[in-house]
Amino acid sequence: MSRVGKKPVNIEGVELTHSNGEIKVKGKLGELSTTIHTNMEISVDGKEIAVKRPDDSKENRALHGLTRALIQNMVTGVSEGYSKTLDIVGVGYKAEIKEGNLLLNIGYSHPIYFQPPKEIKLESATPIQIKISGIDKELVGLIAAKIRSFRKPEPYKGKGIKYSDEKIIKKAGKTAGK
Repeated sequence: MSRVGKKPVNIEGVELTHSNGEIKVKGKLGELSTTIHTNMEISVDGKEIAVKRPDDSKENRALHGLTRALIQNMVTGVSEGYSKTLDIVGVGYKAEIKEGNLLLNIGYSHPIYFQPPKEIKLESATPIQIKISGIDKELVGLIAAKIRSFRKPEPYKGKGIKYSDEKIIKKAGKTAGK
């Protein structure tokens, strides 16, 4: 049995409805919905929800843990939310929020304007740090990866955009030889 799939999901503080393979979760931060595979069975027992699979086929075993994790991520998102922090490293590199859009000056000949989706909130407390927050875990991670892709950290000086908890392993430069 799946170790992830057999754990019940605590739905205290959120409102959950499911019908015809669609699950809707509503909490204090917003509302999320997703469709689940028809093989997975959902049972709600008071303040907990459990996911069951019909048999031990390879596909159902894979879907079991996935379905439970998707439900858990939705419940956590609408109750607490998700956030990621990016750090900008480099002389003259900076970010600022202008009219809801992100303006990045990261060493190119032109500034980069990034318009986030309406579900995502961007903050730039300092010019070298960006905080991305929202209720959808997948979307928060996708936007963070997109912003990081504008200037990935390079391994010689460590310049670029990196996650705040990311460690950049620096390479040794060329050595003068005879």
